[in-house]
Parts: sequence; structure tokens; C-alpha cells
Amino acid sequence: MGQMDFLDLEAVLSNFHQAAHDALKEFSCLAGASCKMIDYSENSTYLVEDGQGKKYILRISRPNYHKKEEIEAEIAWLNSLHEQSPIDVSLPIRADDGDYVHAHKLNDIIYYSTLFTFLEGNAPDENNEEDLIQQFETLGTITAMFHKHTIEQHDYYKDFKRMTWDYDTIVGNSPKWARWQDGLGMTPSRLALYEEASLIIKKKLEAFGKSKTRFGLIHSDLRLANLLTCGDEIKVIDFDDCGFGWFLYDLATSVSFIEHMPYLDDLIASWLKGYSKIRILTDEEIEMIPTFILMRRLQLISWIGSRDNETTRLLGENYTVQSDALVNAYLEKSRVL
Repeated sequence: MGQMDFLDLEAVLSNFHQAAHDALKEFSCLAGASCKMIDYSENSTYLVEDGQGKKYILRISRPNYHKKEEIEAEIAWLNSLHEQSPIDVSLPIRADDGDYVHAHKLNDIIYYSTLFTFLEGNAPDENNEEDLIQQFETLGTITAMFHKHTIEQHDYYKDFKRMTWDYDTIVGNSPKWARWQDGLGMTPSRLALYEEASLIIKKKLEAFGKSKTRFGLIHSDLRLANLLTCGDEIKVIDFDDCGFGWFLYDLATSVSFIEHMPYLDDLIASWLKGYSKIRILTDEEIEMIPTFILMRRLQLISWIGSRDNETTRLLGENYTVQSDALVNAYLEKSRVL
């Protein structure tokens, strides 16, 4: 358990704010700039605006989550995507000393800061079903561009210092976030049911394998909050969780928190339509989609149970309760097979 776990929320935010204040000193062009926190989740995110009205995004990373070299690998991927693909991403900005990442020590805790370009747009609306289905076709195409780029640059990325998102680190014995078994609302009967599903997921993933056409460097958090729509265009932000994982896990993350919605199948169909414009998935890969979605759902149960922010407070135990239908449907289909 890290030092952050022993601080109350007020103290945590106070440290983040001080780190943000210190981070701006690395940029002479931002002297006198305003700095307002706009999001607190894994990291603390700030909107920075200089005297001429130009906007930036400042990220203060969650302590003990990434090493500096891991953040630098994320930045290298962002720059590579910008140079070699049409995907619109928020770009890192060098400070006066030429570095992208800076360390700030507060009360013996290290905070890393990174400044990014500001992108205009709004997150897709999960309550606007018609628009969301259309947007998922575009998202499918963008995701395929990510994966095509990763495959083509496999030898370059294979040694990147980034986390691995596989069964073990998502829902297995070494979870990066927390144990889903400790999630909110986890009763003995529910625990047994979910454990049965988890073991089936493990077995299917072992058979599926990790070939370079299925497993590589991915965004790994393409949920709606990390997408910005502007007209027909979709921009992608927040690469903080990028790492090595199954390509189809990117689809699973795209439906985070809405896996139980009645339009899920339509979203998947639209995503596949867009994806197929760049890459063709095999029938075996398509059949694995429910497995990846349920694995992500279990992971989010662990996240909600181990974090204290606006999103986790809103979702709470009800997210676990809503998962019962998904788990039962998955088990029923798996038992038939």
C-alpha cells in the first residue's frame, strides 16, 4: 500500500494542487497563467490558460502508478502516432529545459507532471443512442488504425517500458488496480458466480494466445470520457493506461460503464463495421468479444471499489448488481458451448 492510501481526499487534492503550481514554473511562457482542476480520477487534470487565452492541459500523475521512464514511453508513442498516423491526439509539450516529464516531491511523495496541447470537443453522450452508434463506427476505424500502427512498428515498441494488460494483471492474481473480489456488493453467492466466469475467461484467453496480430501496444482506456467529438471527427486523449494488451481489449474499454445498456450489440456491430475498413477480424476473434467485455467489467468493479472520486461514488454498488445479468448470460452461453 502506497503513502497516498493513508491520506484523506482533502490532503490528496492539496498535494496535487501544489504539484500543479510547481509544474507551471517549468514553463516560462506560462508565467501568470490560470490553472483550474477539471478532473480527478487516476490522475489530477488541470486546464491551464495563458494571458493570450491559449489553453493547455496539465496532468499530475497519480503517485506510485508510473515510473518516469514509463511516462516517457507513453510520450514517445503519442509523438509516433502524430507523425505516422492520421489519429488526432493531445501532444506533449517540452518545458524550458527540453524535458517532457518533471518530478515534484511533496511530503516525501513524488508527483510527475506533463503538459499537453488542448483539444476542442465533447465526450460522446451515452444517452444519445443514435449518435453514439454512429460514433462507434468512427471509433472502430480509429482503433484499427492504432492496431495497424502497433503491428507495423512491433519491433520498435516491443521493448517499451509500459505495463502489460493480460488476465493476471486485469482480473487475476496480480491486478494492477485491485481485486474484483473485494468490490462493492460482492456477496458469497455473487463471488462464486463471478469466479466461475473468471475461470472461463482465463481458459479462453489462454487458448486465444498473444500473437503480434492480436496482442501489442494499445490505448487500453478508450471509454467515452477519453474521446472528444467535434463534428464527425473523434479525437483521443488520456494515454495514461497505454500498455501491452489484446487489441480486442480496446473494444471492451470503449463500452466501459455501459456494458449493460440495451444498445450494446448495436455499438459492437457499428464498431466492427468501422474497424473492418482498416483490419479484418477472424470469426474466432469476433467470438471472443463477450469475453473481453466481461473481463473489463470485472476490472471496473475492482476500480470502483478501490477509488474515491465522482465517478466511483456515482456508480457504487449498483454497478456490481447490474453485472449479474451479464455474468449469468456469459455463463449460460459458455455452458452450452
